[in-house]
Amino acid sequence: MEEIQLFLAHAIQLEREAASRYDELQAMMQSAGNKEVAAFFADMARFARRHLEEAMQRGGFREIPQMHWSEFRWPSGVSPEAAAWEGVDALMDVQSALLLALDGEDRSRSFYSQVRDATQDPDVRRFAAEFAEEEAGHVEALHHWIERQHAGR
Repeated sequence: MEEIQLFLAHAIQLEREAASRYDELQAMMQSAGNKEVAAFFADMARFARRHLEEAMQRGGFREIPQMHWSEFRWPSGVSPEAAAWEGVDALMDVQSALLLALDGEDRSRSFYSQVRDATQDPDVRRFAAEFAEEEAGHVEALHHWIERQHAGR
């Protein structure tokens, strides 16, 4: 990916999907009575929206860029967040919800890392590296929550 605007449009779409999915997980955990995990997912949705806003500012977008699905250059043809969330189930337990979120964050980290490693554009490389690092932090946070769930059993 050699165009910063195209890269940022991908980042915006990815973070938009992440925020939406975290909202779903937060609502599921809230209805299941797990306020602590619901609050964690609400925080993750806020982080995704913050990243979305940062990408929009960096790209100079006033509105979310509207692209046809065929214009996106996802590694597997679908956004890393969308691919990970196909298994959302209203009856999902906490562990499954955390693992699903982990899969999405890990796919996102991998996407940004791949862009960082493949691009020749220094701005794309810099932003992709920064976004990959942020996603790695989310992966770490999810591992922490998964370990907490195992310890609580």
